Amino acid sequence: MEQKLSERKVNFFCLSKTKTIFFVLLLCIICHSTNAFAKAAVHSDPIGKDLLQQTVGGTVVDENGLPVPGVNIIEKGTTNGVITDFDGNYLIEVTTQNAVLVFSSVGFETREITVGDQASINVTLSVSVDALSEVVVIGYGTASRRDVTGAISSISEENLNQGAITNPLQQISGKAAGVVINQTGSEPGSSPSVRIRGITSLIGGNDPLVVVDGIQGNMDLLNQVPPSEIASIDILKDASATAIYGSRGAPGVLIVTTKKNREGTSSLEYTTAMSLDFIPKKLDMMDANQWWEQARINNVPASANHGSSTDWFDLLTQTGATQNHTLSFGGGTGNFNYRASVSAILQQGIVINSNNERYIGRIQATQKALDDRLSLTMNLNSGINNTTSSVQSIGRAAFTSNLISNAYVMRPTDPVLDTDGSYYMDPNVFQYLNPYAVAQTVVNEGKNNNLFASLNADLKLFDGFSTGWFGSWRKTDYTSGFFLPVESTVAAAIDQNGFANVNNNRQDEKLMNVSLKYTNRIGDHNFDGLLLYEWQNQTYQGNYLQARGFLNDLTTYNALQLGDLSSVRPGDISSYKNDRTLISFLGRLNYTFLHRYQLTLSMRRDGSSVFGENHKWGNFPSAAVAWHIDQEPFMANQELFDQLKLRGGYGITGNQQGLYPQSSLSLVGAAGVTYFGGNQITNFNIIQNANEDLRWETKKQTNVGLDFSLLNGRLSGSIDAFTATTDNLLFNYTVPQPPFPHNTIAANVGSVLNRGLETVLSYDVISTDDMTFTLAGNLSLLQNRVLNLSGSINGVDLNTNYVPWGPDSFLIEGQPIGTFNILQHAGVNEVGAEIVEDRNGDGVIDMGARSPDRALQGAALPTHTYAINPSFRYKNFDVAMVWRGSGGNKVFNGLRANLSYMENIGRSNLLTSAVPLNIYTSQYSSNLWLENGSFLRLENLTAGYNFFFDNKNIESVRVSLTGNNLALFTQYTGIDPELNLSGGSGFGGDNGIYPRTRSVALGLTVKLK
Repeated sequence: MEQKLSERKVNFFCLSKTKTIFFVLLLCIICHSTNAFAKAAVHSDPIGKDLLQQTVGGTVVDENGLPVPGVNIIEKGTTNGVITDFDGNYLIEVTTQNAVLVFSSVGFETREITVGDQASINVTLSVSVDALSEVVVIGYGTASRRDVTGAISSISEENLNQGAITNPLQQISGKAAGVVINQTGSEPGSSPSVRIRGITSLIGGNDPLVVVDGIQGNMDLLNQVPPSEIASIDILKDASATAIYGSRGAPGVLIVTTKKNREGTSSLEYTTAMSLDFIPKKLDMMDANQWWEQARINNVPASANHGSSTDWFDLLTQTGATQNHTLSFGGGTGNFNYRASVSAILQQGIVINSNNERYIGRIQATQKALDDRLSLTMNLNSGINNTTSSVQSIGRAAFTSNLISNAYVMRPTDPVLDTDGSYYMDPNVFQYLNPYAVAQTVVNEGKNNNLFASLNADLKLFDGFSTGWFGSWRKTDYTSGFFLPVESTVAAAIDQNGFANVNNNRQDEKLMNVSLKYTNRIGDHNFDGLLLYEWQNQTYQGNYLQARGFLNDLTTYNALQLGDLSSVRPGDISSYKNDRTLISFLGRLNYTFLHRYQLTLSMRRDGSSVFGENHKWGNFPSAAVAWHIDQEPFMANQELFDQLKLRGGYGITGNQQGLYPQSSLSLVGAAGVTYFGGNQITNFNIIQNANEDLRWETKKQTNVGLDFSLLNGRLSGSIDAFTATTDNLLFNYTVPQPPFPHNTIAANVGSVLNRGLETVLSYDVISTDDMTFTLAGNLSLLQNRVLNLSGSINGVDLNTNYVPWGPDSFLIEGQPIGTFNILQHAGVNEVGAEIVEDRNGDGVIDMGARSPDRALQGAALPTHTYAINPSFRYKNFDVAMVWRGSGGNKVFNGLRANLSYMENIGRSNLLTSAVPLNIYTSQYSSNLWLENGSFLRLENLTAGYNFFFDNKNIESVRVSLTGNNLALFTQYTGIDPELNLSGGSGFGGDNGIYPRTRSVALGLTVKLK
């Protein structure tokens, strides 16, 4: 009954209309704002003729003595008001000598002054605390939100998603336009993927650079940051912002700033969140009676019915649990401050025997000296991560998927245990697999130890000049162990009498930079300059060992020498060590004129060891301008805009992520074995072609943006339009043999285009001291297209169009990455075989990549993503929601296809929906299994209450209740339409995933003084 109700809800909701949700929200806000503005303009208090009118004038300046245009000056208790002109001057008529003038402007503290008998009142406005705290990290420095010229999204601590969070990316899901956080399943220890403004590379890498308190790293670095210790996350999106990081910034930059202790105070804080995790949906499979009924119809012999009634899915799943605990403390004096924390993130998966334990300890300390001219900041972070994983790739030759998907395949009449107590196996089914046996007997463990530290020194030399030194060191050790015993029922384990392997990988990253900064103001001109030299080195080392033929299962993978050493095969033993070095020179200039015209210029020159001998170095310039329109004289008398800023930028960034340290070199490796004189001899051959011209993949991006604020800051937002073209596309291209000794080569051929529009809106529907109600949201429209995949290398022409990239998806010039070019379903013939359209009418169904019988039918990449974030506060009670969705993409439901052919019913279970389809067999992969991937999800709902105490020991206590993934609206018939959207080969298909959970979490935060 629940399933039918769920399907009704899904069918009732038409996702083709979800595009309009954001525009409806926008329309409502504009209408509400226009109405409120009109009322404010129409209603005014009449000035009685018998009241005294007095003229007051003066000048408003900032703390540096510079005039402040656009300041609102209101006679308190009335709507009588004026605005300062370009030079900060004003003139206003007041009604009485007891009048009070209120001076207010965005970014400044509001001042109230009684007129009395003064005819001239000059006012100095101080920068507000809120304005000072709204600092954006822009890379190798900070800037106020007002002075940002690039496309940057900032999420502060109070706006981060709450709950039993296990990764910082979950905290910003739905919070930034153009930033897609993709959670595929809820495997303990797994992390979401993130893509900023689309897929810009094929093998060059699409993961953004992660910077944590100045320490640079890959996405794994986020797993070493306790979510509860994050103060803010800044996302650099356009090239004018990311070019500062040169070759590492092409896919975007995530800058994480952790919490620091308030100067001169002590603190003690405990934060916890504990959740129960459930599976919201499972596939509707046949039960034992339904299966046997269909089996008899399809002439399955009675010997295939073993008389049981087993729900294999329920057998392998359970209620999961997640715990997140952090104890932090800090203190210090005026010259020394520190903050330390210890965290534990514990996950029990919804699939049995899948767990993760993560422990993190960190300390941050700052010491000032030399009359506060020298500032030293130290960070030390250590983490331990232990994971027990569900097997992700296992099964019969006809169906290989993760363990939980194999539970769907199992016949419901099969028992779990045989009559002798061993795990049941059916010898009549080829490569029969008992998934419960795999879950209970296979050992699949990972242990990860992380350590990183940094030291930052800033020294003020003399007026306007300062110098800095920054150094960081990060070490990662990862060991995985896998043991597949005979008892697991896996055919490979039975054939080899069990086998085990151990994989050790170590990574050592060092970074150092030296900088010189210059800041000065000359009249109406502001200058902020930076020169920097940076050196980075990454060393990779590891080994792999595998053995088979074990007499027992006692030692699992911990004693490989107990295997049959006489059966060692090529590839069972391997090791490696290599490194890469990046050297960079950077210059940046920020210039401001008259507080309203801004220019940012940067140039970075990077040299990388991974490229060919002829192209080690690359230059990455950028430029951005901003115009504060609201500060212009012609805007002095308008009352609509509080802020109106136009931005524009252009930049070039490089990419080298997907290349190995020796990608440009010719390499020799093992290539099979031969026998000579009765002995086995390993053959060697060239396994990689040399390419001395291997060079930087470059992305050129243009961005135009508009930031605005209206109605005294109640309505604010931004609009950005961008175009990004990736040239010299890194890819492993197929080449002829000869002249090349190997059949592929890493080279730069081709280009990809991404262009889009991003909109962010926030409106305070209610804004009082006791109550606030805010509607916020964002919308991103994205167009992706492969421009070119052809070229030449060393005079050899390459034509790599129609490159297979997923299940019936391809790289096709002129089409998005992962475009489905697929055969068209045309029904079922009289013997139950699927038939497809013969589109060219030649009487032959061509299944090749360039088949004329194929048709283009959408792509795996969404064309639009959106989020709606309403929030409400009444005194100490607050509620926040995150609705998130995407659309315009297709998903190939391969799991549904595998569970729908009636010919399989004798050896596996099927979906109940397979019966009305009545397809007995098929030799094709058709659009019958291609489905709409659009969805709308209630991602997060949090309700909390803050208790404040007038107590010398307790500052506050917060209690919250959070639900994650509470609702999903989609037309997709699989478990979840949110699948792998990384852009790499194979994305866009659903062959079964570890289920995504629905959770309810209780949170507690206690702050002591």
